Amino acid sequence: MPETGISKVAAYAIQDGRAYFTGVEALAQLLVVQSQRDAAAGWNTAGFVSGYRGSPLGGMDRTFWRWQEYLSAHRIRFQPAINEELAATAVLGTQQLTLHPGAQREGVFAMWYGKGPGLDRAGDALKHANSLGTSPRGGALVVVGDDHGAVSSSMAHQCEQAMASWMMPVLHPASIREYLEFGLLGFAMSRYSGCYVGFKAVSSVVETAASVALDAPDLVIREPDDFAIPAEGVHIRWPDPQLAQEARLQLIKLPAAQAFARANRIDRLIWETPQARLGIVATGKAYADLRQALAALDIDEQRANELGLRLYKVGMPWPLEPVGAQQFAQGLQRLLVVEEKRPLVETQLKELLYGLPEGERPAIHGKHDAAGMPLLPATGELDAALLAQVLAQWLALGQGEERRPQTYLQLLEVKQTQCAQLPKVARSPYFCAGCPHNVSTTVPEGSRALAGTGCHLMVVGMQRDTSSLLHMGGEGVNWVGQAPFTSEKHIFQNLGDGTYVHSGHLAIRQAVAAGVNITYKILYNDAVAMTGGQPLEGNPSVAAISQQIYHEGVKRIAIISQEPEALSRAALPPGITLHHRRELEALQEELRQYPGVSALIYDWTCATERRRRRKRGEEAPARMRAFINQAVCEGCGDCVLASNCVALVSEATPLGWKRRIDQSACNDDFACVDAYCPAIVTLEGAEPQASVPSHALLAREVPQPEAGTHGGVFNLLLAGAGGSGVVTVGRVLGMAAHLEGKASTVLDFTGLAQKGGQVLTHVRIAPGYFELHGARIPMADADVLLAGDMVSATGAEVAGCTRAGVTTVLVNNHDTPTAADVLNPHQVPDGSARQEHIASAFGEDNVQFVDASRLAAQVTGESIGANLLLLGYAYQLGEIPLKLTSILEAIERNGVAIEANQLSFHVGRLAAHDFGDLEQLCDLGAADEAATDEALEDLIQRYAGYLTDYQNRAYANRYTQLVKQVMAADARMSDEPGPLSIAVARSYFRLLSYKDEYEVARLHTDPRYRDSLNARFGAKVRPHYHLAVPLLPGRDSRTGGAQKRTLGPWFTVMLQLLSRLRVVRGTLFDILGWQRERRIERRLIDEFERDISRLLSLVTSENYDEAVKLAALPQQIAGFGPVKMRSIKATAEQQQDMRTSLFGTSQPDGPQSRMTAEGLIFGNQ
Repeated sequence: MPETGISKVAAYAIQDGRAYFTGVEALAQLLVVQSQRDAAAGWNTAGFVSGYRGSPLGGMDRTFWRWQEYLSAHRIRFQPAINEELAATAVLGTQQLTLHPGAQREGVFAMWYGKGPGLDRAGDALKHANSLGTSPRGGALVVVGDDHGAVSSSMAHQCEQAMASWMMPVLHPASIREYLEFGLLGFAMSRYSGCYVGFKAVSSVVETAASVALDAPDLVIREPDDFAIPAEGVHIRWPDPQLAQEARLQLIKLPAAQAFARANRIDRLIWETPQARLGIVATGKAYADLRQALAALDIDEQRANELGLRLYKVGMPWPLEPVGAQQFAQGLQRLLVVEEKRPLVETQLKELLYGLPEGERPAIHGKHDAAGMPLLPATGELDAALLAQVLAQWLALGQGEERRPQTYLQLLEVKQTQCAQLPKVARSPYFCAGCPHNVSTTVPEGSRALAGTGCHLMVVGMQRDTSSLLHMGGEGVNWVGQAPFTSEKHIFQNLGDGTYVHSGHLAIRQAVAAGVNITYKILYNDAVAMTGGQPLEGNPSVAAISQQIYHEGVKRIAIISQEPEALSRAALPPGITLHHRRELEALQEELRQYPGVSALIYDWTCATERRRRRKRGEEAPARMRAFINQAVCEGCGDCVLASNCVALVSEATPLGWKRRIDQSACNDDFACVDAYCPAIVTLEGAEPQASVPSHALLAREVPQPEAGTHGGVFNLLLAGAGGSGVVTVGRVLGMAAHLEGKASTVLDFTGLAQKGGQVLTHVRIAPGYFELHGARIPMADADVLLAGDMVSATGAEVAGCTRAGVTTVLVNNHDTPTAADVLNPHQVPDGSARQEHIASAFGEDNVQFVDASRLAAQVTGESIGANLLLLGYAYQLGEIPLKLTSILEAIERNGVAIEANQLSFHVGRLAAHDFGDLEQLCDLGAADEAATDEALEDLIQRYAGYLTDYQNRAYANRYTQLVKQVMAADARMSDEPGPLSIAVARSYFRLLSYKDEYEVARLHTDPRYRDSLNARFGAKVRPHYHLAVPLLPGRDSRTGGAQKRTLGPWFTVMLQLLSRLRVVRGTLFDILGWQRERRIERRLIDEFERDISRLLSLVTSENYDEAVKLAALPQQIAGFGPVKMRSIKATAEQQQDMRTSLFGTSQPDGPQSRMTAEGLIFGNQ
């Protein structure tokens, strides 16, 4: 490949002298360009990068590893660090290279990176480094990821004040386009002035992808001609007395940095306006927001001249370059400073201009107006809508000019009011399916835990007695301060393996030194999952960690592992114990009694990382898949209680609401198998199958749509759940626009987007780059909304970007549940209500619904392609201003599941063009519908057929006779069967069809079930069963029921035999029917029949509703074994009250049975 200054890793992105970069990739490319410039100058230099990952720079190390070969070819070394302060110390070392013999380079240009809190941690090292200085051909850039909105941080952060306190110059680029320019200027400034140079990378810029010009190598960098470096120089030296360093830094190095900024126009006048009376100063991301606001108010350079308005862009917010600022302020009467967070530029401007005569000194506004009232907030984030409102007020007050037409400002007010009434995030983040933290973060009753940094932090939003949030490395040390002054005797502390390596081991040492009673739960996931699954620095093993803490003084250590038998005891310290996760609760109860510091190492690989490794071929595919036979499932939710897993979704079936494992989300953790439920099986040799051959779909030709009219900037908002492919669609659109030579920005808001959390992607496309002032879609300005699920379409941020009657809205109306929907066993998602709300909010004519998840699963075997299917749908409607060839090429260049993604896109086009044809081709009408809308006669007929298969025709007749009696009584009251008939039909069926061993065996061996398995997973699938076998020894530790056992495919024959033995059900030969649970189930049937018989003679219009409630009560009974017994007990209390109200007694009618005497009667005990 010709030398173009672009990494071969990103070579696919070159198009007409431009490259498609993310902010992090631009930082990597910056180092390559710096190396090339040095080589062209004949300098023998090298590059060095070190830091610690953290959002919004969570992907830095992954990018550098991916580019490793190319970076090495340009003499750039990437050295990930244990933590931020050690990284800063390593960077300091690069600048000391030439002070000692043996140097092989003339200098090393170095980059430190870290998020805001990491900058604070590294403060001592960076302050020392900046004071010592840089080498003449070295230089150091300090890249700080600032999360102003605290989207994925423990607190909102602003870095400039910290760096200013160390007297370190700070650059603040406003866009990806400026990253290369400001980065090169930063290195050159560092070399010239001897200062380390800060580089502020805010979330909404560094997490953007954009098309960037490859002209950075041609950037002309000038040395100042109005500043002279003293003979002794400004660079690092040894020896160097401290007071000499202080004087040099303040009196020479900082003025040199200001002179360099002045010579290279880092701060620049954008609109000159010679006779201006008003001036606006803005810096960084706030400048982009300001330009967007000015555009919204129809203020361009010509209009600014009419208003007498001057505009100044500050690229170095500290120290402010004085000459340019003073020239800008000349002749102004009032001046507005626009900057996010606490004032820095505003304060310097006031100090700089304070000495001007009264008539020449402008009034400076920013955080406050002329009356001292708040104007621009110092908290949170600024946006274009807020600035537009402030500007309209500020300009009108100054000049008496008319504001932009009131309709625009009124629209903003309406949208802001609307958004204030909605949840900011419609979907709360939650643990991924199969995440070890689902189980590991539980605590025994009577104990509490403290949270820490990492994915496991999300436990604070659950009902698990876990609280607190500290900086990394302080975990558990707050208990050292509490323990002497509380009656609590013990605490659990969650500590991720990444935090342990970073600094958490020091907290354990402190706890040991203090002698407090604490159990550290070291959650070893074998990856830093929160930032993308990076390996731990040094790759410490479980054995190594256990040895380290043992020799630090922790003497009681236990390990819970996926494979405890695989751990070598020879590598472990003495006295350590090994356990399976089923023993977690008992183990924690033991550890909380241990005096002093104890540790529980939970050794379980991150579920999402396991999936990544399988996709990369680094780990063998899962041999088994968990699956729920919905015919057996009772919908009790015990699988959710056992696993806390979001892949266990509720689904309406003809037999009521059941649980289903979302195979696209499942990460094969198998914690759900521990549920006390025979419905869950594991399938060997299962591979999801597409129900329609791809060639049949691709053979369907779709005509090209008529292109929509999207003049100027096109804005598309994507909303969905984390892990559902939202980010992929954004990447595809950005790349497609880039391939067509259009300007584009793609901004992802992922935050804590573990499975279930909300993801928003802002896509903006324009003919030219200068039409895009910011990456975030302005309020009420989205042309298209693609909502990957209905919940994501209803949040405040989505509502803020969209506009009813203007925004075209496409929604995947598949019921994708929230974490709350999944984890509440009795909560059923109300999809129809959500759909009505969306149609009302956006206007029925502007909204189209399509079950994209189901379609994608039908054609590819997985639902992950749903969002690309929506994109295809939107394209076929003419709503996407891009060419088909560009989109397909972008999908190919994305390099992930190319065929499946292109097929999903094509099916989306088919759905928009001729849904009827697609419906017929995919047999979409074959899916079972929920029984809720079924006619009563049809319902009874279907239930009677089921009971015939369950036992015999006589058993079914028993059912129909009672139901018809109720229907007749119902009809006498209202001329037709009503709610009482429906309640009895459903409840009586549920009681009669109790799932004993014979029925479970029948349903597992039903040929229709086997056929469905083969259709979904292939003919080689072999089921394994997980059953609580009665009459055998052993008890389940979680529920107290019979112990579950795993039985292989061979057991299918035994189930077939058992199914045929159902003819003995209820006879003297029914040995299994002697069990307590079976006797209670039969008693429930008898009691229900007696209750209904009494109701028929007593029911009136006055007590009708109460009668319906009593008749419907058995529908709440669900589960197996002890789970069902708890359900019966909970229902019994309600039943007693209802019986008393209706019958005057809480007892069922008729003589007491032997079961009552045994204390087993339903309603008594």
